[in-house]
Amino acid sequence: MQQQTQTAADDRQVHGHVADGFEEVRTEFEAFVAAEYNEPGSQLAAYVGDRLVVDLWAGEGMRGDSLHPVFSITKGAAFTVVAMLVQDGVLDLNRTVASYWPEFAAEGKGELTVRELLAHRSGVIGVDGGFSTDELADDRIVAARLAGQKPFWEPGKGYGYHAYVIGGLTGEVVRRATGQSVQEIWEERVRAPYGLDFYIGLPEDQEARVQDVRPMAPPPEVAAQLAANPPARDSHLAVAFNLHATPPTDLATFANTRSVRALGPTSAGGVGNARGLARFYAAAIGDVDGRAALLRPETIAEFSRLRTPGTDLVTGEEDHFGLGFETSHLRYPFLGGTAFGHSGAAGSQAFADPASGVAYGYTRRRFHFPPSGGAPENDQLAAAVVRAAKRLGK
Repeated sequence: MQQQTQTAADDRQVHGHVADGFEEVRTEFEAFVAAEYNEPGSQLAAYVGDRLVVDLWAGEGMRGDSLHPVFSITKGAAFTVVAMLVQDGVLDLNRTVASYWPEFAAEGKGELTVRELLAHRSGVIGVDGGFSTDELADDRIVAARLAGQKPFWEPGKGYGYHAYVIGGLTGEVVRRATGQSVQEIWEERVRAPYGLDFYIGLPEDQEARVQDVRPMAPPPEVAAQLAANPPARDSHLAVAFNLHATPPTDLATFANTRSVRALGPTSAGGVGNARGLARFYAAAIGDVDGRAALLRPETIAEFSRLRTPGTDLVTGEEDHFGLGFETSHLRYPFLGGTAFGHSGAAGSQAFADPASGVAYGYTRRRFHFPPSGGAPENDQLAAAVVRAAKRLGK
């Protein structure tokens, strides 16, 4: 392994190591850190098989084991729990949500299947009047309020990103089927056995390791444009991101709230580091620590296949989701057709690529601009990791 010399004097100094053959990844990471227009603060980790081949970080006070809010990357962990339960025969994708959770049938939602729910097709993207931060922090409260909510489009007839609520919805199905929360199953079957630095419900004794996320800092002219043209309060985007609430939800404030981190809402409340994210996805697709992969190939094929052709009614993105997971191979064409994962606000990204054996994790402390999940530097960083993995595999 090639070791970088650590110096605290320069926040743009890259620390950590890469395995032989992955030097290009370090070069790409150094180039991004040097060019970052905001103050740097990020981590990058990657596994190939069960081997950690990239472990890099940079930024003020940043360490390789620092923890950060990872926002919607949490969804990928929650969907993995759901996939495991489907694999175990505990959940049936073709059953209706209401067959597990009768109250959900209100307002014409009774025929929606679990498969359609996972594909962001329920139409229940928020509630009239919005949620408070305390409500959004608790998946069970989110679920209780959504059960009686009228959908914002006909269930099953379109799809749109359920930004703050998909975890509460799927989590209630899991709770009704198993008697346990997604958070409990994650801790018992995934996080603790693999020693992952990726928490859905952060213990108090780990709080001191967390670096709060910093708000987005776009160029001044762009900030002025955003302030002058906010989304309409009745738009699907405003409802899904709880911007129609009083006060509207601010992503950075939400993630930096201790009660949110403690409860670990499965839509956006997870806390982790790049090492933990990459190790998690390595365990999802392959043997780690002598344990068999969490997901079988046929399960991965089922959950990674595109389920949402067309335009997202919330974000305007195209061809976005499999079953819960984002279709990583459509965003990053250098990945195989069964790659799966989920990005997160601030620019974080995590995925597994069974074709190359790569498991990838990336975190940012400062929001990038534009503020969608998965910062643009992931295109170069992830491509460099996959190229190196393929070269070594030949």
